[in-house]
Amino acid sequence: MLELTDVSAGYGETAVLADVSLWVPPQSVVALLGANGAGKTTLLRVASGLLKPSAGRMSLDGADVTGTAPHVLASRGACHVPEGRGIFPTLTVRDNLIVQAGDGDADDAVERAVSAFPILGTKLGQLAGSLSGGQQQMLSLSRAYVTDPAYVLLDEVSMGLAPVVVDEIFESLATLAAQGCALLLVEQYVARALELADYVYLLARGRVEFAGEPGELDAERLMARYMGGAHA
Repeated sequence: MLELTDVSAGYGETAVLADVSLWVPPQSVVALLGANGAGKTTLLRVASGLLKPSAGRMSLDGADVTGTAPHVLASRGACHVPEGRGIFPTLTVRDNLIVQAGDGDADDAVERAVSAFPILGTKLGQLAGSLSGGQQQMLSLSRAYVTDPAYVLLDEVSMGLAPVVVDEIFESLATLAAQGCALLLVEQYVARALELADYVYLLARGRVEFAGEPGELDAERLMARYMGGAHA
């Protein structure tokens, strides 16, 4: 289980999260929702080790990992797919996949990625920066297949993509979940996220305003009150 307990965090003198507690059980999908500025990306940065909390505790499968470096968390099964693609645009698609694999088998990494996203198999020699936005997002999401993680942290993976590509991205997320990966999903398409999720947390002004099952939330009221009319 990935567990954050009474976590506070921010940047310099600016506090963003205050006493946030959140649990991601193994083989579950947890949606993290909230308006822009609610603290969702900051929470993912804490969970991936990119940002040390100013207070509170984080544990992974029972071990205290508060303040642990990102590469150590990755070696323990955590994978962060950040907002904004997170690829190397001047490297080829193949080389990006090899970098994602780290010490793993390069050929196996390419095979896993192409199996998940066949279009990448036709682009292996192409510079990643020349891919379409949707293809770049597929390449970024490939790290969740290449590294075989237990927990995947996903930050707005559908942002700026055409609806047909969004459908493909959500199909890939459903596949990851079916394969036993636990997902912590920050997503602008609220209804789609709720369809996929086993649990949902709602952040508002850096605090948890709701925690429970998706069926306990009304998506229209959620969007009207907290999301400012975000996509359904």
